Amino acid sequence: MAVLVGLDIGTTSTIGVLIRPDGATLATASRPVRLHAEHPAWAEEEPEQWWDNACAILRELAAAADAAGERVAAVGVTGMLPAVVLLDDAGRPIRRSIQQSDARAGAEVEAMRRAVDEQDFFRRTGCGINQQLVAPTLRWLERHEPDAFARIATCFGSYDFVTHRLTGARTVEHNWALESGFLELESRRFARDLLALGGLRPDQVPAVRTPLDIVGGVTAAASRATGLAEGTPVIAGVADHAASTFAAGVVADGDVLLKFGGSGDIMAATRAPIGDPRLYNDFHVIPGLFMPNGCMAASGAALNWLAATIAQNLPRAEGQTIHQALDRLAAATPAGAQGLVFLPYVLGEKTPLHDPDARGVLLGLGLHHSTGHLWRAALEGIAFGFRHHLDVFAEAGLAAERFRASDGGAASRVWMQIVADVIQRPIQLLTGHPGSALGAAFVAGFATGAFDRWDQVGRFVGLGATVMPDPANAAVYDRLYGVYRETYDRLRPLFPALGAA
Repeated sequence: MAVLVGLDIGTTSTIGVLIRPDGATLATASRPVRLHAEHPAWAEEEPEQWWDNACAILRELAAAADAAGERVAAVGVTGMLPAVVLLDDAGRPIRRSIQQSDARAGAEVEAMRRAVDEQDFFRRTGCGINQQLVAPTLRWLERHEPDAFARIATCFGSYDFVTHRLTGARTVEHNWALESGFLELESRRFARDLLALGGLRPDQVPAVRTPLDIVGGVTAAASRATGLAEGTPVIAGVADHAASTFAAGVVADGDVLLKFGGSGDIMAATRAPIGDPRLYNDFHVIPGLFMPNGCMAASGAALNWLAATIAQNLPRAEGQTIHQALDRLAAATPAGAQGLVFLPYVLGEKTPLHDPDARGVLLGLGLHHSTGHLWRAALEGIAFGFRHHLDVFAEAGLAAERFRASDGGAASRVWMQIVADVIQRPIQLLTGHPGSALGAAFVAGFATGAFDRWDQVGRFVGLGATVMPDPANAAVYDRLYGVYRETYDRLRPLFPALGAA
């Protein structure tokens, strides 16, 4: 039986999965990724590290397929978006990628707001004018790194880059195109005048493809680097949050996925795009559906930073990770962290604030607070961010009725209990869900005939425990959520001065 490979180019790690169409997961593999943040609100990564990771992981998965007597039938790559990857004429990265969580281009966002009719822009693109767009990032590059800007031959995303290295094809998946702000929603094509907002010509962006498009086969050079057979079909790729949402079974009105990765994502499924520029519109994996969603710039990334900062010398049991040791302390700390509130805006904030000047805040810090208080406050602060999005969902007319949780952070029962208590709704955990890589592998299988129904993804993902909210914590979280929201509103005028400093 042929097997399928999914590869996730994530913010904090590169993850691969090897699946068999009958529902078996044969192998998984991962490699860490370094996030570079040498300046306030910057977030960059090395595309060559993604490729090195991809090669190592694919060699491992190809060996696992060989050991099982299986043949890899297709490959799908997923990843965060819209990371900006720039290649020169020779196909080499010009510089590090500028990540979707990067917030350096605040001045360029404001300049774009002054130059463009935002209502008309939203009508055409489905995007508000915010730091997620690629045009302000490119204008920043034009101002500050003109030599790099002048060398741009290709502008596309993280998983587009790895797909390109595998096949030699230059393509861009349609959700990167949509979130870039260069795509007209109605025509599903790049518009010359929208590209011009970022200083791009049409020849500098590849053709837009859908996830079901097979864009090429593994080249001879990529075969030697990865262990995959030359000619193995590769699809155009899938946006990570779309892949994860689909694989989690979010396919109907009222379904909501909370995704706990490097960023914090909240996704729904609808039959039409939403009309609220505070949120993002994306295409669902299933043709004909849309995926209104929000994304906090930092979730796991903020926790990883905090763990590295406060817990390097924390005593741990054998085999216990730093995060697990911190969770143990948080579990012994009362709800509300004894009056400590954390704003997780360490990379600015994307939805629903769209404020690149926002900064992380610890409010209420006292000598009575310990490491456990700090960690619990951080978990609660990200949970408050999800609750903020649910308020916006309701204002936009989106029903949120059934909640599921996925990705690495969902393994923390302490955190999931906090989120359930903050939103006061049950959260369904999933079993066998290795994240976005599974969705990419499934779509690759659908494109090559291994599957013929979208609901067959249910073979790979089961329903685990349901985390029920504790009504006893509702009042304290209602009170602190109000403080969380008011803290940002009061401090917002001060954030630009902090950035300038």
